[in-house]
Amino acid sequence: MVSKNLSTQERNKIVQFLLSNLKNGKPRYGAMKEVSSLFNSSQRTITRLWAAAKKQKKNGEEIYLRSAKPGAAKRKRVTVDIELIQSLELHKRSTIRRLAVGINQSKSTSLEVGKPGADQSAFKFSLEALEFDRIVMALKFKATENIVHIDEKWFYITKVAHRFYLTPAEGDPHRTCKSKTFIKKVMFICAVCRPIFSEQGDCLFDGKIGIFPFIEQVPAKRNSKNIPVGTLETKPIQSITRDVMKEMFINKIVPAIIAKWPSFASKLIYIQQDNAKPHIHDSDPDFRAAATQQGFDIRIVHQPPNSLDTNVNDLGWFRAIQSIQTERACYNCDDLVKAVEESFAQLSPHTLNKVFLSLQSCMVEIMKQKGHNAYKIPHMGKDALMRANQLPRDLEVPIELVDECINYFNDNAPMHLVQEVVEKLGYPFSQQGLLNDFQQLGI
Repeated sequence: MVSKNLSTQERNKIVQFLLSNLKNGKPRYGAMKEVSSLFNSSQRTITRLWAAAKKQKKNGEEIYLRSAKPGAAKRKRVTVDIELIQSLELHKRSTIRRLAVGINQSKSTSLEVGKPGADQSAFKFSLEALEFDRIVMALKFKATENIVHIDEKWFYITKVAHRFYLTPAEGDPHRTCKSKTFIKKVMFICAVCRPIFSEQGDCLFDGKIGIFPFIEQVPAKRNSKNIPVGTLETKPIQSITRDVMKEMFINKIVPAIIAKWPSFASKLIYIQQDNAKPHIHDSDPDFRAAATQQGFDIRIVHQPPNSLDTNVNDLGWFRAIQSIQTERACYNCDDLVKAVEESFAQLSPHTLNKVFLSLQSCMVEIMKQKGHNAYKIPHMGKDALMRANQLPRDLEVPIELVDECINYFNDNAPMHLVQEVVEKLGYPFSQQGLLNDFQQLGI
C-alpha cells in the first residue's frame, strides 16, 4: 500500500468513522481494516490516529486531528454552542445569515455546523408591443417625489417547504395543517413613495404610506374548542372585486396619504397602479371626491402592462418585507397581519430609498434597450456608497440617451399611440410635434 499524507479533513473523518463503530468502548472487529481500505491508508496509520484521538479525549480536549504536513494550515477551531442553536426558533435559522446572527458567529462557521440548503430559480417574461409605454415612463422617472406606488401581494401563514439549519442531534421538524394545497393567506395592498432626506442625512419623510390587509370580521358559525359561536374571527377577503378595491382606496389609502404627506411637498400626487381588472379609474366620482380634499389633487395613473420592473413594490420592497415576515411563526390570520405590519414598520427608509434608486437604474436600462426588458438589474454597490457617504440622490442620464429615445419614439410610434400613451400617464398632450410635447412634459 502506497503511503500518503492524510489531510486534516480525512484524519477527522477516520476518527468519526471509528467513533461511530464502537463496541464496549473500542472499535468493533474489522473496523480498522474497513476504514483503512476506505481511505487507502495503512492500518498502522489508522492505529496511530486512533491513539491520538483517545489521548485528546482523555485530556478532556475536543477531538480534532490536524495534518502534520509542513505548511498545513493551523486554523483555530471555533467552538459553537449546540444548545444555543437549538434554543433558536426555527424561523430564526432558515438561512445561514439569520443563523449566524442568532449565534453571533460568521457565516462560514455557521455553515459548518448546519445542514446544507437548497437552491432557487427565477424566470423573466418577454414583452411584445409595450416598448413605447415603457420609454415614456422611463423618460419621466426623474419626477418620483410625488408618485405613490401601490401594488397587491398575497402573504401566506406558512410555506409548503421550509429550510432550517439543524444540529446533528436534531430531527426534522414536523408541522401539521388541514391542506398544503390551500394554505391560509391574506392579500395586502402596499403604498410607498420616495423618502425625503435633508442635506445632513436626516429623514424628513420616510415614504411609507402604509400596508393594508384585505380582511373582515366574521362571527363564528359554530362552537369549537378555541372559540364559542358568535365570536368575531378575522377572515381574509378571498374575492377582491372593484367595490372592495374602491373602498380600500377611499377609506384607507387616500386618508393615509393625506395624513402622512409632508406639508412642504406638492399636493399634486399620482398613485401608480398596475392594470388589474378590479382597480378603479381616476374618473370615478367617489374617488375624485375623496382625492380632492384639503387642497390635495390625487390622481391615478397606470404603469405599462407586464412591467413589474417599473413598480417599487415588485422590484424589491415586497421581498424586503417578506424576508422579515418569514422570521415570525404565524398560526392564524391575526398573527399574519401583525407580522406583516410589523415587518413593514421595521424596515428603514434608507432601504426604501435604495429600491427607488434601483428603479431609476431600471429606467435607464429601459431607455438603452428601447423599451424592452432584455437586461439585468444593475448593481451599484449602494451599501458601500452609503458607508462612504457617496450615495447619489438621483442617477444621471446622458442627454444623448434621452435624445436617442425621443428620436426612436418619433420614428417608430404612430401619432395616435403617442397621444394614447401620454394621456394614459395622466399628462396634457398637444399636436405641436413630438419633441415639443416631451418638452412640455418636463423632459
